[in-house]
Amino acid sequence: MFTFERSIFINRPPQEVFDYMSDPGNDTDWRDSAVSSEWTSEGPPGVGSTLRSVDKLLGRKMESTSEITAWDPPHRYGQKAISGPVPFELTVKFEAKEKGTQLTMSGNAEPGGFFKIAEGLVRKQLERQFDADLNGLKLALEAG
Repeated sequence: MFTFERSIFINRPPQEVFDYMSDPGNDTDWRDSAVSSEWTSEGPPGVGSTLRSVDKLLGRKMESTSEITAWDPPHRYGQKAISGPVPFELTVKFEAKEKGTQLTMSGNAEPGGFFKIAEGLVRKQLERQFDADLNGLKLALEAG
């Protein structure tokens, strides 16, 4: 298992950043690894809502289902995998700062199956992916 924490400043208000990041329909616009992502539960999103994602990792497509574990707009968002080859937990904090948002993403992951065999490589790839994703989020929000 490994843990991570990444932070980035986005020149947009926390509510706008929260709304955009927490909508799985936007994932393919800012996450390079995202193939598709969608809500699988009914009603407005919140704690207990579920979503299905298909991502690319090390040239392989992987499908996972996640559950929302924290939903406090525009301050905190969290999710954990409930199925898939890479169990993870993720928490994102959105803090108002200098007319923008300081976003901090932290969590942990434990690769399984094929990904367990290549755990060191997976860790490095995920770290690069987190950095690229946050930069993609910043570009998407600040450009639009």
